[in-house]
Amino acid sequence: MQEFQGWEHLLATCQSVASGTYSDEILELTREEQPEPVRELAEAMAFMMVKVEAREYRLSLLVKELEATNEKLRRSTIGTLSAMARSLGARDAYTQGHAERVADYAQALARNLALADEDVETVRVAGLLHDIGKIGFPDRLFEDHAGKNPPEVVAEIIKHPAHGAAILQDLDFLGEALEFIHSHHERPDGKGYPRRLPGERVPLGARIIAVADGYDAMTTDRPYQKALLPEVALGILRKHAGAKWDASCVEAFARVLEERGLLP
Repeated sequence: MQEFQGWEHLLATCQSVASGTYSDEILELTREEQPEPVRELAEAMAFMMVKVEAREYRLSLLVKELEATNEKLRRSTIGTLSAMARSLGARDAYTQGHAERVADYAQALARNLALADEDVETVRVAGLLHDIGKIGFPDRLFEDHAGKNPPEVVAEIIKHPAHGAAILQDLDFLGEALEFIHSHHERPDGKGYPRRLPGERVPLGARIIAVADGYDAMTTDRPYQKALLPEVALGILRKHAGAKWDASCVEAFARVLEERGLLP
């Protein structure tokens, strides 16, 4: 009877181990009072569990090392791309620091909207790289056209979101940032570019960047205008909220400006 119970206990323990649940019950079956065949099999099973656990531990270490390497590569790649985006400032003095400011505004806006930390970081990265599609533009596109770009220049400029998405398309780790970059000039009324996406079809991250981008363009000196005061720029954002810019993002950005003490 005792031998039968030993075999029954061993079978139950083996089934538990096979399902991935390891416990010390197998050690009870290695005691001297257990029948010899049961004890020998239990000892073999215990050794096997030790080896499996050791391999699992080693595998978990390798996974952590791989994740750390991937994160280092991700940061290095983003750093390189950010340097490329910043280099646009060398060709156009009016956009010096634009990418960093848009990333900062977009990050703050995303936080104000209570997005998850991971989503906030995705928005920040997309803000940093939103104009990367201008990298291949000829120098004439960065020239001062007396405040009014010729039609052929406009035709090239509106391609930059799609160019940016194409440049970055193989960098899978960017995730949704790719779509944010592709869509940051779309509008709620569907009159944006390059795909004329309306309303909710424009990703939230892109709508956030659009507000940050528009605000920075208005509050820095450009060939066609002097920098506007924050409250004036906010007034323009609000005037066109729901058509050119997402209304909820505009109001969230107003809160960001208040928190930063930029409004009178």
